This record gives sequence, C-alpha cells and structure tokens, in this order.
Amino acid sequence: MPDPSQLALVPSWFAVLPDSPSAAPAASALRAYAPRTVLHPSGRPWIVGRWDRGALTAGHAGRNALALAGEHTAGSRRLDEAAAALRTVTDADTFARATPGSFHLIASVDGRVRVQGTVSGLRRVYRADIDGVTVASDRADVLALLAHSGPDERRLAVLLLDPPQLHPVTARPVWSGVRLVPADSCLLLDAEGTPRQLRRWRPPEPEVPLAEGAVALRAALAEAVEARTGGRALISSDLSGLDSTSLCALAARGDTEVVACTAASEDPLDEDVRWAGITAAALRRVEHHIVPAEDMPGIYQGLLALTPPLDEPMDEPCGGIADHARWLAIVRPAVARGSPCHLTGYGGDELLSSAPLHVRTLLYRRPAAGLRLLRGLAAQYGWPRAETLRQLRALPPYGSWLRGAADRLTTPPPPQPVPQLDWGPTPRLAPWVTAEAADAVRELIRAEAATARPLAAVPGLHDDLDGLGEAARAVRLISGPAARLGLTLSAPYFDDRVVEAALSVRPEDKRQPWTYKPLLQAAMRGIVPEAGLHRPAKSGGLCDLDAALRANRAELLALFEGSRLGRLGLLDEAAMRRICGGPLQHQPYDLHDALYQAVACETWLRTWERAAAHPTTVGARP
Repeated sequence: MPDPSQLALVPSWFAVLPDSPSAAPAASALRAYAPRTVLHPSGRPWIVGRWDRGALTAGHAGRNALALAGEHTAGSRRLDEAAAALRTVTDADTFARATPGSFHLIASVDGRVRVQGTVSGLRRVYRADIDGVTVASDRADVLALLAHSGPDERRLAVLLLDPPQLHPVTARPVWSGVRLVPADSCLLLDAEGTPRQLRRWRPPEPEVPLAEGAVALRAALAEAVEARTGGRALISSDLSGLDSTSLCALAARGDTEVVACTAASEDPLDEDVRWAGITAAALRRVEHHIVPAEDMPGIYQGLLALTPPLDEPMDEPCGGIADHARWLAIVRPAVARGSPCHLTGYGGDELLSSAPLHVRTLLYRRPAAGLRLLRGLAAQYGWPRAETLRQLRALPPYGSWLRGAADRLTTPPPPQPVPQLDWGPTPRLAPWVTAEAADAVRELIRAEAATARPLAAVPGLHDDLDGLGEAARAVRLISGPAARLGLTLSAPYFDDRVVEAALSVRPEDKRQPWTYKPLLQAAMRGIVPEAGLHRPAKSGGLCDLDAALRANRAELLALFEGSRLGRLGLLDEAAMRRICGGPLQHQPYDLHDALYQAVACETWLRTWERAAAHPTTVGARP
C-alpha cells in the first residue's frame, strides 16, 4: 500500500495547503519529507516540498503572498509589489498576463488561496482531499502517496490507447482519488480549505490575418526566449527543424552564448545537419555541436536497465521513454558545457499548424478559403473523395462521437488514408491489449461521454488544443529527468502568451499545404538567417522506426517477459511476442505509436517497483 514515506522517491515537487487550522495534519505529513517550506502570512504552512534553489520565488505584503514556480522574469521585490496590489485572488490574473515565461502561480490573499498552471497543460495542478481538506500539487503521485492510494488499473489501461489523447478520458490521473484541475482553470481554496474551480482562460477566436499574427507571435516568442536568456552567460538549444532554429536564433541575438545541438541521422532524407550548419554559420555567439549518427542510440534501446536520471519515478507513464537514450545523447554536449537551460522546439508542430478539422468551420465562414484548404489537404494526403464528403456531412455532438469511438476500439483501421474531419482520430487498442482491458476502457469512455464537452466550441480549435496538451504532457514528464542532469528543459512554445498569439491566427493562414509553417516563417523573418528560413518540410525520420525495432527486438521482447501489465491483466504477452517478433512488413497498421504507449506503461510500473524497493536512492543523488 503506498504511503507518505515514498515521497522520498519523488525528486522535485511542491504541495499547496489552505490557510486553515484543519490543514495541520496534512502539513505535518508533508513536512516530514519536504526540506522546504514557505509560510502563509498567518504563519501556517503554505507551500511545502522539495525544489532546487531559485525554482520558486515568493513575495509578501501584509496579509498577502504571491509565488511563482518555474521560468519567469519576476524577482522577489516585484512579487512583493504584486502581492501588495492584490485585493482578491482573482486580481492575480493581471500579474500573470504581464509576466513572460512558464510557471505555476500560487497566491495567498487574506486567507484565500489560488493555484494555477499553464493553459497548455505543461505545468499542471492536481488536487485531492487529505484529512478533510483539499491539497494541491504539481504532481499527482505526491497527493496519492499522501492519501495512501495507488494507481487505478483501468486508468492505466486508458493510457494504452493509440493515439494516446482522448479528451477528457486520458486527462484523468492514473492515481486513485486524485483529480486534475483543467488547464484553462484555477483552483481556489477558501479559509476552511473548501475547493472551487474557476475557469480563467478561453482560447481566442482564430480570426487574425497572417501579417498581424506574425507580429504578435514574434513579440511573444522574443519575450519567452528573453525570459530564459536574461542574465545568463550560457544557454543551450536544439538546432534542427524551423521551430528549434527560431528559438536558437532568438537566443543568439543577445549577449548570451548559445550551445546548439544537432543530431545526425542515417536517414538519407534527414537534412537537419545541413540546415543547422547553414544557420549556425550565419549566427553570432553560437557553438554548434553535431552528434554523429553512429553515436545516436536507437529507439527502444536501453529499456531493460534505465539508468539515472530515467530510473526515477514519474507521476504517470511517458510515451517518450522509448526514445530516452536518443534524447540523452542529444543534450549531452549541453550538459558537458554546463548549460543551465536547454531550449527545445517541442510544441511548435502542434501550435504553428492547424488541424484539418478547421475546414468544417471555414467552409461556412469563408467558403472560398475553406474549399482551397480542403482541396490542398485532399491532394496532399490522398483522401478518398467519397469518405471526405461523408465526414463533412454532419459532425455529431462530442459525447456521441466519444460513444462511437468506444464502439470502435478494437476494429481494424481503414486500409487507405482517410481524412480526419471528425472530432479527432479514432482511438484504437492494439491486439496485445486484453479483452478485459478493452472492456474497461470502453466503460470509462462511455461514462465520460454522458457529460463530456469539447475543449473549444470551434471543432478545429478543440483538435488544436488536444494535440497541444498531449505534446505538453511529454515535455512535462521528460523535464524531471532533465532537471536531475542540472538542465532545465525549456519549451517556449507552451508559454501562455505564445499559445494565444498562435491560436488567434486564421487556420487557412497557418496551414497552407504547399508552404511549410508560413506563420513562423513570417514571424522569424529578419531573425532566422534567410538561407535557413525557407527550408522545406522537416523529415520525420520515420524510416528509423522499423529498423530500430529490428535492432532492439530482443531487448524489447525481454521487457515484456513477466510483464507487469500482464500481471494486471492488461496485456497479452503471447500476442506482444507474436506481433513484435514477426515480420513487420506484414502488419496491417503502424504499430509504433501503440508500442510506445505499452513501453511507457510497462517501464513506469517497473520503475515504481524498483524505486519502492530502494527508497533511499532518489534522495541520495545530488
């Protein structure tokens, strides 16, 4: 049975307590494992946990206090001034909007508490009832351990879905008794610790023309990068596609030295090294490191013996764990140079394009633009005409679509490319998922369908936000291991103001089938060297996946020997061996996305099992 002593396994976390005497038992349990405490103006424990020096900044003024945890430009003096200006907890909105960066905001105003993360979901807020009061945290496992609750096996089965995002089903924490505060909302706690969720953000209508949107995106990205580079002599950055190239170029404009990292590939279509070299040569103060292709580990490599920092428990499975060895190889030059912060272009793909589902709305609002986009997408992806017209006839209510998705979980995917003009891609479960697990997932989806609402009234915007949230989830989870290397993994595309600037642009301007990321090209003109600004679409490197599976097949199959998922009745080991051990060219579907999720859940269970058996190792590491 999980218990608070296992908080020693969690390397970095914080919990927020109400300003109430009834929070004393929870505070006492937490402080036994929390080396840091920030007090309410009343003197009661407010924020407790384990975090690196400088990761949380607080200001106080009379009966008010304000804290930021994450990346921002606000020092304690500015937070003191902001705390003094607060009259109610809702006043914190003005300060949050005026502060660039990515952070949790925590306010204590005259005995009332407000906690919020970021609208992308990169910084999350969880809540749970502990000894009769609501406690908030940035990690779900912290609250579960405090409440003596373990993982919910049905929720773990949901994370085996392909694709792995299905709002709101996959957003529910895998831990029993823990709830996620929606990314567009904040959590309010009154003086008695009674909770209330308040919606604080709504996505902008995508109506801004390209030229105007490019100016806003350029300003937001520049501020976001400045929030990371300001006052630093050295920073590092990925340098590969246009997304990371833009961040690297923005960072190189000032006095900060930039260590740029590019991974070479054996894929003949991958031109990252060529384009990165062109960019680095044109920028000042950039030290370019290329990781040779022969030094890049394969996908699925090293899964049996995860080494520090990947062996430490995350609060939910991370699909990117299959790539962990490759990610570590890419940032190794940055770690060796002592970079404190590494810029990554994650989120750019989701934010700087627009979902095909926007075609539906465009055909009604701006028919000519909608028809042009539809024709371009159909030609680009080979959509069958009949299926395209069928999907365009009517869009069911979101709850009805969810119920239909539950009915199709184990049906084979269509044999040819099909448009994605429903609420999202149809989720499916791989053949290695047991019938019992599939039934549990169906039951959960159908239960949610009764009350589920989309993330936005505009269908395309819902799809954009859903994809952005899933990308943010991956970066959130990998940020913990990065921090244990001494490196803050920084993803400016997930900053609130950057998200707003990009989402507000008209979808037909953001997505033009024969132009690569036109919004970012327009925004970065004059910042990214002209030679690298108009590169064609980046190669996805997809030819590496089957080769990586063949090369690491024995290790991958060994991972599922005595599978923990199998012990829980969620995975059929024989089916996994048959499919992954057989000829890949005979598979009727692309199995890798589903395999990523199976690997994520299996390694997550094993990591918690190992960590619980050796609870002192996490806290002992510097």
